[in-house]
Amino acid sequence: MLLEIAAPKLDQLFGLVGNSGCTVALTDAQGIVIEQRYSLADADAFDKWGLSQGSDWSEGAEGTNGIGTCLAEQRQVIIHRNEHFLARNVGMSCMDAPIYGADGTLAGALDVSSARADQTEAFNRLIAAMAAQTARHIETETFHAAFPKARIICADNDSSETALLLAVDPDDIVIGATRGARKVFGLQATGAISPIPAGDLLGREDGPTGFEKAERAAMIRALTRANGNVSEAARALGVGRATLYRRMKRLGIGDFPAHLSQY
Repeated sequence: MLLEIAAPKLDQLFGLVGNSGCTVALTDAQGIVIEQRYSLADADAFDKWGLSQGSDWSEGAEGTNGIGTCLAEQRQVIIHRNEHFLARNVGMSCMDAPIYGADGTLAGALDVSSARADQTEAFNRLIAAMAAQTARHIETETFHAAFPKARIICADNDSSETALLLAVDPDDIVIGATRGARKVFGLQATGAISPIPAGDLLGREDGPTGFEKAERAAMIRALTRANGNVSEAARALGVGRATLYRRMKRLGIGDFPAHLSQY
């Protein structure tokens, strides 16, 4: 899914930087180049440096370099010419940004490397910002694709380095979060998150749009807070256990939390 989503983004980025002697590459989480864009005029230079599809640019293979260092430190980096570890790589300037999957794990890196000897550090910073923005777009679309039935909430974010997104089901239960959102809201860093009412996470009350919907959402929230314990949820709602079971059946709430698996 990552490659399918990223391919048109790589095309767009290459359209902006390709004429300035740059290659645009996508790697997996191990630093293997899985997709690349470059002009024929620059092909020999990048081939000489070994920056080609299928090559390993992890720190273990190449020492300090844009791709490997980005993945090792899990942050945006600029490695300018002689900052590279290997002498054969000092002709390049590399600007990289990490890409995270919908489960918060590192999925790969987006790399823009330049073959121009006269490329300035100021221009590198401009390209690095473009790479970070593209990586964020890839991460955002990957997250949307992972939760096709959920409502996606985008939190305000001034940084171009991370996407703050929450996936919320029809009952306003948060069922997914990007890595940036996990950090901001104190959720587990990777993997499936424990379902939590959006109102609890965002610090506001949910606004019902109808009595039945509000009743159903209230029961889902109570059951979520009680980790599926119907007796505890019933006490929190001020009703009997049998009453709660009848209302759950009437509103189509099945075995809890099995209903969440469909989102």
